Amino acid sequence: MTGDPAVGTTAGDTGGPAPAGRGGTPTRQPSSRISVRRLVKRTFTANESWTFVVLLIVMACFTILSPGKFLTTNDFSLISQGAAPFLVMAVGETFVILTAGIDLSVGFVLVLSGVVAGEYYIHNGGTNAGVGTVWLGVIIGLATGGVYGMAQGFLVAKMKIPALIATLAGLGVAEGLSYLITGGHDLATVPNKLASSIGQGSLFGVQWLIVISFLTTLLFGLILAYTSFGRYTYAIGSNPEAARRVGIHVDRHLILVYGVSGLMAGLAGVMNLAYFSTTTISGHPLDNLVVITAVVLGGASLFGGRGSMLGTFIGVFIPETLAAGLIISGVNQYWQYILTGVVLAAAVYLDQFRRRLRERA
Repeated sequence: MTGDPAVGTTAGDTGGPAPAGRGGTPTRQPSSRISVRRLVKRTFTANESWTFVVLLIVMACFTILSPGKFLTTNDFSLISQGAAPFLVMAVGETFVILTAGIDLSVGFVLVLSGVVAGEYYIHNGGTNAGVGTVWLGVIIGLATGGVYGMAQGFLVAKMKIPALIATLAGLGVAEGLSYLITGGHDLATVPNKLASSIGQGSLFGVQWLIVISFLTTLLFGLILAYTSFGRYTYAIGSNPEAARRVGIHVDRHLILVYGVSGLMAGLAGVMNLAYFSTTTISGHPLDNLVVITAVVLGGASLFGGRGSMLGTFIGVFIPETLAAGLIISGVNQYWQYILTGVVLAAAVYLDQFRRRLRERA
């Protein structure tokens, strides 16, 4: 006899010997407890969790250094507004890095998109431009970034130029075009309706810049997680040859991915133009460093196939919080670039270390 069959079995029993309980009677832990343990384990081992811990540590350090000054309501709002264009660009960069590519041109595609939109505004009403003109200028800025990104994607996918070289060349061309179009001078004739709405306006007390960046991240996060476009992006980054064999049009998808990155840089350009009411041509030399750092800090692998939009969202606030904390603490803000570079190198090293561990396992 085996005893009471109700003893030692649960609805979550998957078979196999159960651990012995009191008196040698087999017992099993409830499946709900096992599920909770797995959830907790996954939470604490997820890249996003560690990125969030790093962000909390940075916040805690500056709060201690500048008590009562750091992370006030106004300070948090300013950090979020400053992070908004970087977050939008990082959304596009996430897709590119997931394919094992890289886009170094985002900062100057932002500038070029703002310049093209700004030129349109100058010749179509200037500061007194109507709502229709404002929206058409926004579309022109988005289209400029999207088309420029797809052109770079064509170089990568069809002409087989390494992404590093293609986008580095794209950076130089975008910068040169911006200076040629403007003659080296920032354009400051921005419609009042654009500046007072997207630039300085708010929705229920939350600035439109923040709302736009959060909604953009949410939308493309859902696309990445729940659509075939997102699945193909992961597949190409993991193994492009295998992706081709299962019928994925890899070249076409890569062009679209770089188009998304350019589109996001174009949106960031419009947001930047609206916020500053000028093109700030010389103000974005290291935007690509900040954006790539944010994506890698968020857990995306430069070898492709691994990362998430949630990680990118958290990662963006690390360099921005670092910059704000340095300024509030009275430290020269140029230390931000040094620390951001160090953090990027450390994040890439950690990614390579984890990759070697997985290969050994």
